[in-house]
Amino acid sequence: MGFLSFCLISSAVYIINDINDIEKDRNHPTKCNRPLASGAVSKKQAIVLLVICIAVAVFLSLLTSKFFSLIYVAVYFVLNVLYSFILKNYPIIDIVILTSGFVLRVLYGAYITNTVISSWLFLVIVSGSFYLGLGKRRAEIELNADSRKVLKYYNYAFLDKNMYVCFALVAVFYALWAKEFSNPYMIYSVPLVFVILMKYSLDIEGDYDGDPVEVILKDKWLIFLSIIYIILVSILLYLV
Repeated sequence: MGFLSFCLISSAVYIINDINDIEKDRNHPTKCNRPLASGAVSKKQAIVLLVICIAVAVFLSLLTSKFFSLIYVAVYFVLNVLYSFILKNYPIIDIVILTSGFVLRVLYGAYITNTVISSWLFLVIVSGSFYLGLGKRRAEIELNADSRKVLKYYNYAFLDKNMYVCFALVAVFYALWAKEFSNPYMIYSVPLVFVILMKYSLDIEGDYDGDPVEVILKDKWLIFLSIIYIILVSILLYLV
């Protein structure tokens, strides 16, 4: 229920963002194909779907029997609405908001399942989220520097340095998490994580627009490596 709730509230945020950016998206080389920008979905239909997504998200979150789960959903929604209308035009703040979305998802999932997130894993998530956010901005500058107002405040040198600092932090924090994991063999997953990060970086510096979903879905090798990682960790968690 919690998973579906967060999927729907995320969808609501994307709808708001697409409604707000409809004119800009029509002039973008790839975003012009989005439902609203292309005219496949009208604004009226989008608003109706928006209301439904929010209502069902709140209802499903209540079904988790975790009352405070609504706070996570509300904070995520409010932050992203502020991002869509105001905060996306402010450097650093825009990346912080992008990062907070990934972190809130994990915190929400941990709360509704009574799961404790270790300190090292939390730092992996935070640094990894910053890495993705900085990489997204870097790719956007390379493909279409006029697509966002905030891009005029960034440059390759700044984004590269900070992106690869976060890359290094992800690697270090993950290694420390794996070392302290209950299964001593988890450390053997570290080299694979390094390779996945390097392959993702190679894609970001290529012809991708920086959207993590697009990068992963369009790179068969990255999908293959991710599947191998999931299988390896599953074996270490449940069979060894």
